Amino acid sequence: MTLNMKNIVLKVHERDNVIVALRDLEKGEVIDFSGEKYELQDRVAAKHKFYTTDLAKGGEVIMYGVLVGKVQVDVKRGQLMTTENLHHAADPYAYRGVHQTWTAPDVSKFVGRTFNGYVRNDGRVGTANYWLFIPMVFCENRNLDVIREAMYNSLGYAVTDKYKQYTKMLAQAYENGESLDINMTDLSPNPKPDRLFEHVDGIKFLNHQGGCGGTRQDSALLEQLLVAYCDHPNVAGITVLSLGCQHLQSSHFLETIKKRNPNFDKPVYVFEQQVSRSESQMISEAINITFRGLVEINKCRRTPAPLDKMTVGVKCGGSDGFSGISANPAVGYFADLLVGLGGKILLAEFPELCGAEQELIDRSVTQETAEKFIKLMTEYSDEAIRVGSGFHMNPSPGNIKDGLITDAIKSAGACKKGGTSPVVDVLDYTEPATKPGLSLVCTPGNDVEATTGKAASGATLILFTTGLGTPTGNPVCPTIKVATNSKLAQRMADIIDIDCGPIVDGEKTIEEMGEEIMEYCIKAASGEVIPKSVQLNQDDFIPWKRGVSL
Repeated sequence: MTLNMKNIVLKVHERDNVIVALRDLEKGEVIDFSGEKYELQDRVAAKHKFYTTDLAKGGEVIMYGVLVGKVQVDVKRGQLMTTENLHHAADPYAYRGVHQTWTAPDVSKFVGRTFNGYVRNDGRVGTANYWLFIPMVFCENRNLDVIREAMYNSLGYAVTDKYKQYTKMLAQAYENGESLDINMTDLSPNPKPDRLFEHVDGIKFLNHQGGCGGTRQDSALLEQLLVAYCDHPNVAGITVLSLGCQHLQSSHFLETIKKRNPNFDKPVYVFEQQVSRSESQMISEAINITFRGLVEINKCRRTPAPLDKMTVGVKCGGSDGFSGISANPAVGYFADLLVGLGGKILLAEFPELCGAEQELIDRSVTQETAEKFIKLMTEYSDEAIRVGSGFHMNPSPGNIKDGLITDAIKSAGACKKGGTSPVVDVLDYTEPATKPGLSLVCTPGNDVEATTGKAASGATLILFTTGLGTPTGNPVCPTIKVATNSKLAQRMADIIDIDCGPIVDGEKTIEEMGEEIMEYCIKAASGEVIPKSVQLNQDDFIPWKRGVSL
């Protein structure tokens, strides 16, 4: 990246013919950058771009060093990039037999470092110790909700319920004929109950809408997803609620767990409603038996583990024009550090790799790896086109408003969070990550579908970058929010964990922020800091039915 001395504008790659505004720039303002002067033809808001040269209709626009679009009309040097004058375009891709060399960054600061995790009998290490509730079918969701309400409140896992207190105060004011102008800040903090089980980090519930009524393929894919969560290193025990007559049968489910992991040895308690005496009998028995299980997993203790036991998913959501400039590259540097130490990085969101395919193909360690990626990307893209959509429709209105004009621009920036290391493996949805290094995981770009898929492949932490603010979390994988800009970090401090704004402000380098992210991840993996999404019980879970989801 080329940053000007006053931190006003940025040119990401030497080949680029666009420049990014780091602050609001006014029409007529003259920007002096790298010996060139650009008179702005329009107002250019921070995060947006202007063209560095005149381009005729059909001219190619380069950003991050790759093709990101073609202009639809003639444009002038200094003119604002908009959806009206630029449409998505990306170069074709293919396996070229290229095998790039890679040099890991200096990891000397972290060699020999450990985190305090939960070592499982199969050698994997969890960053948390959870009990998991799973319904075999959506019919059991209500029963899960009843159990959640009972166990969360009684065992100390409920989020401090200031909103109930606030609503009660409003009701009292209304009954007394008093003003309803009551501010949340007027409330005294409601102390959070002490947890009965100190070493059980949470009780998690995977409510979903599947298991029956859809296609058998949907039920089979859901089964693979739920099995992956049962086998997750952060999960110590499982309670399963089954109606009994659904497609997704609990007996087959247990067999599938053993197929995925023949050494699986966690307690799994199954309750079938259609063979129980009553609903209350089943629910009370499920609570009783699970309570006994919690007593047992509470005996687990954190112990030191090397950093190569970490598996971190990298994700972006609510992205803005700074995502590919600050937070994503900083997370990417962290990713290279972890790979250099022997750990695993999971990069997903295939619709948001559009335009970055060739780089990832050229970084693939084998032809088989590259061709699997090409196959999954091509099939996914073709399916989207068949239903009248396409990867080019991925950017949301919020993305566009904050400078991500085409999917290729969004993708080229999104890809940065995976770092620069070789692609060692490509995983289809729910396939487990087994190889140290960077793996690509086939998921939609949809925030929750993507994080759901990363956890299924074994991520024990997720780094989630955001420029607009996204409250997403995951039931079994602590999710760390990384802001692209300081304004967001300050405005939404209740959901943001790490601020990468100092990169934009010129106060810190990408490498410095990447090392700070590593330090935070070590603390989060050790339970020394609790990410905001975990504190808020932000347990989002959406299975992908393998239809078109961008």
